[in-house]
Amino acid sequence: MKVFLGLGKALTVVFWWVVLVNLLIPQAFPFNKLISAVGIGLLGLHLLEVLAYNGRLRDRSHRWFDRLQILLVGIFHVLSIPPPVHAKP
Repeated sequence: MKVFLGLGKALTVVFWWVVLVNLLIPQAFPFNKLISAVGIGLLGLHLLEVLAYNGRLRDRSHRWFDRLQILLVGIFHVLSIPPPVHAKP
């Protein structure tokens, strides 16, 4: 599972690099619009993930760093967060 999550994170970071390069050096006509549109869509999806998993992050010590990582790599970071440990009464 860790290999899958690491590979997913790496590929997502590579995609964001492609989006950034496309902003600095626009690609040929249809591809620049497609890359930008997919980048905007993925950013919107990651924003929804931050909102959806906000409650799960409240007990974490570095919750703002976790939110930033979710914005960057999305569900791959959410799946790498261990479940909360509840104390038995």
